[in-house]
Amino acid sequence: MFKNSSTMKVLKFGASLFSKESDIIKIKEVVESTEGDAIIVVPQEFQKKLQSLVRGAMCATPQTCLAGHPDILMPHGGKFIVPGIIPDGFAASELTDLQVGASDYLASLIAASNDAERLEIWTDKDGFMTADPAAVKTAYLIKEMSYREAMELCNFGVGLIYPPALFPVNSKGIPTVVKNLYNPSGSGTTIIKASVSGEKAIRGVSSIDNVSLITLAGTSMAGVVGVNCRIFTALALERISAFLVCQSASETGISIGVSANDAARAKSVLDWTFAREIDNGSLSPVKVKDGLAALSVIGDNMRNTPGIAGQLFSTLGRNGISVSAFAQDASESNISFIVDRSQLRKSLNVIHDSFFLSEYQELNIFLCGVGTVGGRLISQIQSQRQKLMDEHNLKINVVGIARSVKGVFNRDGIDLEDWRTRLEEGISLTPTRLRDEVIGMNIFNSVFVDCTANAEIASLYEEFLSRGISVVAANKIAASSDYSNYKRLKDISRMRGVKYLFETNVGAGLPIIGTINDLRNSGDRILKMEAVVSGTLNFIFNTLSEDIPFSQTVKMAKEQGFSEPDPRMDLSGTDVIRKLVILSREAGYQVEMNDVEANLFIPKSFFDCSLEEFWDKLPQLDEKFEAERKRLAAEGKRWRFVATNDQGKCSVSLKEIPMQHSFYVLDGSNNIILLTTERYNKHPMLIQGYGAGAEVTAAGVFADIMSIANIR
Repeated sequence: MFKNSSTMKVLKFGASLFSKESDIIKIKEVVESTEGDAIIVVPQEFQKKLQSLVRGAMCATPQTCLAGHPDILMPHGGKFIVPGIIPDGFAASELTDLQVGASDYLASLIAASNDAERLEIWTDKDGFMTADPAAVKTAYLIKEMSYREAMELCNFGVGLIYPPALFPVNSKGIPTVVKNLYNPSGSGTTIIKASVSGEKAIRGVSSIDNVSLITLAGTSMAGVVGVNCRIFTALALERISAFLVCQSASETGISIGVSANDAARAKSVLDWTFAREIDNGSLSPVKVKDGLAALSVIGDNMRNTPGIAGQLFSTLGRNGISVSAFAQDASESNISFIVDRSQLRKSLNVIHDSFFLSEYQELNIFLCGVGTVGGRLISQIQSQRQKLMDEHNLKINVVGIARSVKGVFNRDGIDLEDWRTRLEEGISLTPTRLRDEVIGMNIFNSVFVDCTANAEIASLYEEFLSRGISVVAANKIAASSDYSNYKRLKDISRMRGVKYLFETNVGAGLPIIGTINDLRNSGDRILKMEAVVSGTLNFIFNTLSEDIPFSQTVKMAKEQGFSEPDPRMDLSGTDVIRKLVILSREAGYQVEMNDVEANLFIPKSFFDCSLEEFWDKLPQLDEKFEAERKRLAAEGKRWRFVATNDQGKCSVSLKEIPMQHSFYVLDGSNNIILLTTERYNKHPMLIQGYGAGAEVTAAGVFADIMSIANIR
């Protein structure tokens, strides 16, 4: 043994670090700054060059370092430069491709042979990351991990260390530190023998791109001893590595993950091996599924932690990611699975986010419609974003903004400081292209937010939900469309594990729909609903006075943003009918728009003319409304446009409300709803508040977004 071996370090530098003269100088500085005895493993061609640069360094052979040759005694502080070549007799016969990882393996053997203090592997990376940072921008350095975890990551696509090189140092319990030559002061990743405790169940997720799945299936496989032996012997003879194997308990089929480059050979050799069984029909021809990627979720803390696999697969499913095959061994420290190659980036981000490997949970928003409500929503997101990050570890990224003919998309998030400029500079857009951009981005934890009143945009919801994209809609069209369409959207969202939310369809930001759902989900039954849910009509009838005629109140409602651009949508009761249909459906009633009895309070002729003619004719109604207003005032009554569902019978009409009724005192554009249920029978539940306006509607949309993130 060398003297001071207990404090000796072994440093290994790969060939890629010797490509520039400046890098060789960095290596010299690292070696000279290493305290105590050190053996430095380098590519053979750079041994003498580095020895000439490092003060007091000497060259040595691998045999000398491995055997602790007695005629060489390393003085204190000595540095020996060793070529990274495995000498004869030291490479285990079962190890292959040692030419690739020879220097890693030699360094590990030297460290183990000399009971070194630690092994240092110097690379151009900071160490092991929680995921591939090229695909997951929130990936971060793993500062400490076990040899088991490192082995799993190295065997599954993380190429920092040649996997067999971990065995010698692991057997001696010698720590290995992976460090970055270009960031020598960084902590790197320390690998130790014991499991590393921590709050997180998984340590990291790794992946292999471009793999194939080979499947052999047939009834003759069931219960027959030796079938698997034939399969793996045939593959081994062709030097084809199977990195994942899964088989059903019935033994009628087995699927094997191989590199895409080996897929054709694997099929050929297995077709030949089982030619007789394939010919007689007891086995199906070998099937190859290409265009796949493999992922592995790794962590010692997964052991004996219930629910990890369930959380993993439910998270993938909610994001529209289908798993073709998966495998887990009894150590419970690795779950590997196969997905479509196009879903690799999304899968990595979903897992990284859902298992809290990221600093923040991320929610990616596509916003369609940037009028008063959409514009206010962007402002609210912008002002609240940092607080959500600080207090709830939630990061909201607006990755798409669209209006009628323009759109801008950026998977890293759009700068909301100048979103209007970016939108104007964006791409031309149609509903079809909008759909393609949203789906094509294939981004994880995504939410489509519709702040339009556009039927074509509403028609996109079904495909978005089917693709694992949640939908938040201020747009009432879908929820009030044919009942079959409404139910289909609800069913798809439930089946796909995503959300279809539309709280602002009724009452702007008031918690009406959510309350109805809470009542029903807790076992209550809605018997009757009475509601004043038109902020526009409420504003009109509250503003109507001796000094302000009816026609003027309608104009004021439009000017102040309470009414639709064409106020006849409000005056006809169409908007209220939509809201009543939505409420009734959420309350458990199968109601269509034409099931609602509508009682007009304005002559039909006002709805059959152009908008310009409507405005010209509107003052004709002022005298009548003023006379009726005076009568109501004398009787102590007020007008309210009331929507009613009584045991499924629905109607909307202008009603005269007496002073003692809950609807009598209703200021401005406030909304109010009375819910009579089996539990709230003698004393109905009352929900009241501001029910119109861009600010509160945007806040209601924002609240739906927060519920998707489970922020309360």
